Amino acid sequence: MWLPYRIAFQLAIVMVAVVLVFRRVEHPVLKVVVATAKELAIVMFLYTIWQYVRSKAITRTAGAMENALRLWDLQQALHLPSEVALQRQFIDNRPFMWVMNVYYGGFHVPAAGALLIWLFFRHRDRYAGIRATFALTIAGCIAIQALVPMAPPRFLPQLGFVDAGLKYDMSVYGRGGSGVSNELAAMPSLHVGWAVLVGIAVVAISTSKWRWLALLHTFLTIASITITANHWWLDGVVAAMVLAVAYVVQRAVRTGWAWARSRYGNRPVQFDEQDGPDYPDDPDGPDAADVSVLDRPLSNA
Repeated sequence: MWLPYRIAFQLAIVMVAVVLVFRRVEHPVLKVVVATAKELAIVMFLYTIWQYVRSKAITRTAGAMENALRLWDLQQALHLPSEVALQRQFIDNRPFMWVMNVYYGGFHVPAAGALLIWLFFRHRDRYAGIRATFALTIAGCIAIQALVPMAPPRFLPQLGFVDAGLKYDMSVYGRGGSGVSNELAAMPSLHVGWAVLVGIAVVAISTSKWRWLALLHTFLTIASITITANHWWLDGVVAAMVLAVAYVVQRAVRTGWAWARSRYGNRPVQFDEQDGPDYPDDPDGPDAADVSVLDRPLSNA
């Protein structure tokens, strides 16, 4: 169940208050608390914006069924594997479908949260980049969802799809649009975008020999979205493309910002000769060594 954006906003305000109250206290434990509260505030604010925009912006639903049929035809033309054929292999296997439904509905958000927590406490230098990639990926996916309404496969039983969530009474969407998400915004799949980011980030950053197991999360997520008929193959492909663009954009922005800070952030103060200190002709005044020290640029002091 999604955290309501109002609650997330209130939590962000509480975190900001914690930062303001304790930020000047010189204590090792409180420094950790302040740093954690600051990041939680940022994440909660981003989450608030995401959920609010998501609830308000995705209003176009006309043409969602037609778009889904066109996407189906495109996938057939591209000779992509059939989601119907894949689902038929497993749809009557109750234990397996229970796992797929649970994985689809309950693992993508905790996995993303676990990645951010791990990075924040173990790889702080990589945290900001991954957080920015998450935010930009969400923004890109929401923009496409708002522009291109897309019905999921489960809405097209005439093609042979079965709504696995309803079949096993495990649907996160409920019946008749009573669930937690817009059901006509299948393109792109945030499930896949997040899962790919989690897998790649763990493999790229971790040094553990077990890090490759993180790709299992990516694989299971892709399997769960298709076998349960909640997304098309191309929903995941487009999400991965959005993720790639998001990474490039945040990397370019962060690199440019770092260059600008190094280029202009610590420029030494320059003085004209007439602006230098005027010492009287005094035998007790500073000698040449003292003057040379005083006249050094401030950045080298």
